[in-house]
Amino acid sequence: MKIFNTMTREKEEFVPLDSDEVKMYVCGPTVYNFFHIGNARTFVVFDTVRRYLEYKGYKVRFVQNFTDIDDKMIKKAQDEHITVKELGDKFIKEYYKDADALHIKRATVNPRATLYITKIIEFIGDLIDRDYAYEIDGDVYFSTKKFSNYGKLSGQNIDDLRAGARIDVDERKKDPMDFAVWKGQKPGEPAWESPWGMGRPGWHIECSCMAHDLLGETIDIHAGGSDLMFPHHENEIAQSEGRTGKTFARYWMHSAFVNVNNQKMSKSLNNFFTVREILEKYEPDVIRMFMLSGHYRTQINFSMELLDSTKSALDRLYNSITNLENLLDNKEDIPISENEKEYRNKLGKYKQRYIEKMDDDFNTADAISVIFDLVKDINVSINKDSSVEVIRDSLNLIRELGAPLGILQQSKRGSIEKEIEALIEKRQIARSEKNWALSDKIRDDLKAQGIVLEDTPEGVRWKRV
Repeated sequence: MKIFNTMTREKEEFVPLDSDEVKMYVCGPTVYNFFHIGNARTFVVFDTVRRYLEYKGYKVRFVQNFTDIDDKMIKKAQDEHITVKELGDKFIKEYYKDADALHIKRATVNPRATLYITKIIEFIGDLIDRDYAYEIDGDVYFSTKKFSNYGKLSGQNIDDLRAGARIDVDERKKDPMDFAVWKGQKPGEPAWESPWGMGRPGWHIECSCMAHDLLGETIDIHAGGSDLMFPHHENEIAQSEGRTGKTFARYWMHSAFVNVNNQKMSKSLNNFFTVREILEKYEPDVIRMFMLSGHYRTQINFSMELLDSTKSALDRLYNSITNLENLLDNKEDIPISENEKEYRNKLGKYKQRYIEKMDDDFNTADAISVIFDLVKDINVSINKDSSVEVIRDSLNLIRELGAPLGILQQSKRGSIEKEIEALIEKRQIARSEKNWALSDKIRDDLKAQGIVLEDTPEGVRWKRV
């Protein structure tokens, strides 16, 4: 299995430190609002990475944090006249609702930054002792010049960044690129006691501390959205390796952005969608398959039209599943034939192709294409005369390959048939009203799902192809 390591810009063979357990840390949400589709892609992508590692036989210790203290949270809590803790409690609960709905597996641990204050203070104390951090007027800064490899993850030109940082620089800092690991209390802000006075941790130090405490000084995989590469992940490396002198993470993974209608998602453009809103219109499988239909390192474009297209494609897969389930009902078992034995060997080749795609840096787009090829073959090869054994093997393989992607695990028997019948009735009404455009659209949409309509003197019949 190979992973594209952002640190080296190369695909590398994945070899965990411990052959029995993968230690994986993913940067989680700042809990001041519902999470949006851009966040969702990151969560779905790395949930899929975790699922696939488990599919391959690894035990995964998966840590995803909650940032429950930062500037945005303080402002939002003040605006709503509640405490920061009350705000965090509320949106952690809402996060779980949406994440559970998207079939995102619960993390092994979801640490909250505010429960790590004591350990964060100890961490900062060690940085000061090692001369990597310094205190000024109740604030503590990390000294980037002390860390000789600063910038190695992002590949940023640090001199250029330093020059840009001088535009709005805190003159108290020794260097414009130094960043806060502890912030002295400002009026009205929540704060904790520390050797440097009342204050709160900086964002970057929180993740370093929680990762160290829960996974150790060196972890296997550190992941997050590509927007976190700099400065967040760069600063995590500096802090962590400055404290321990050891490699912080062996593989760095970053998921690309989601654009909306070919534009960057932005509140100012009013193209900002929360997962809660999208889940009101589309099933979780549709959203997951859409998020995984492009390689995780490639930007994807989001639109309702693309979700509709994904739904139609997913319906084709579920139609096949439903057909196999129906074939198994009350079917007398017959011995497997020689031709079916050859076909069953072909099923194994589909599985191998799927594994090859996923082993190549979790290429979910190509893995999904393999599932469609498999289903197309099943639709042609399996019928009422097939043996129970080969029908069951076919059904089990679809579900097996869907599981790491978090899709195709439902049974839709009944619901799909009712939906088809409702669309046929809608088409009949359109035909009676001579609305040929709508009639043709319904027919074509069903055909795209693998459902062919036949107009007969006895009425409309439909069949799967």
